[in-house]
Amino acid sequence: MSTIPVFSAAGEAAGEVSVDESKLTLDRGEQAVKDTIVAIQAGKRAGCASTLSKGEVAGSNKKPWKQKGTGRARAGFRQSPVWRGGGVAFGPKPRDYSQKINIKVKQLAFNRVVSDMINEGRVKIIEQFDLAEPKTKALIALLKKIGTEPKGVLILSDRLDEKDRNLLLSASNLQKVEVAQAVDVDLYTLMLYRTWVVTRAGYEAILARMAKLAPKRAQKKEVEA
Repeated sequence: MSTIPVFSAAGEAAGEVSVDESKLTLDRGEQAVKDTIVAIQAGKRAGCASTLSKGEVAGSNKKPWKQKGTGRARAGFRQSPVWRGGGVAFGPKPRDYSQKINIKVKQLAFNRVVSDMINEGRVKIIEQFDLAEPKTKALIALLKKIGTEPKGVLILSDRLDEKDRNLLLSASNLQKVEVAQAVDVDLYTLMLYRTWVVTRAGYEAILARMAKLAPKRAQKKEVEA
């Protein structure tokens, strides 16, 4: 049984949440995580690099000099890739680097990453962030009070709206702290940080995302039994 510490909005200890390990995905999904991360990074590539081939470089097809008798190497036309200002042989052209990942693979990867973080004790729950004003010092003090250094921290809220304005402004000056929505945060962002501080509503949103795969697994185990 894994447990997650819970803190109040003031940073005081407020108990803990027990997580049934049967609901965690710890026995599979490593390859799904790798494939999903590669797909996310590939999708960020612009793919706009472009060079001119010898057929696209401006110029005529006239031979620079006659074929023989000059003592120089044979040359057919000035657009040759071996010449300065000529075309590029096998150069890059605009292309789409995106890769397709099945929804079930994405779901499995998400479950595996969340399960590992919970199992390793790198997740903390805070009831809510109730910052009176947008002060970076106040956020740093709150994070330290719950036992988290403001380095490599991902803050997850259910959905960011106007009430989270002070939180967003307070975290904007911290290079290694990011605030994201638990309902749609991507796997790459989740893996960038070694510690998660999740609001109570954000934790419920993460559980809801994990549950999309859990019922099918449970049903399969019942059939096998």
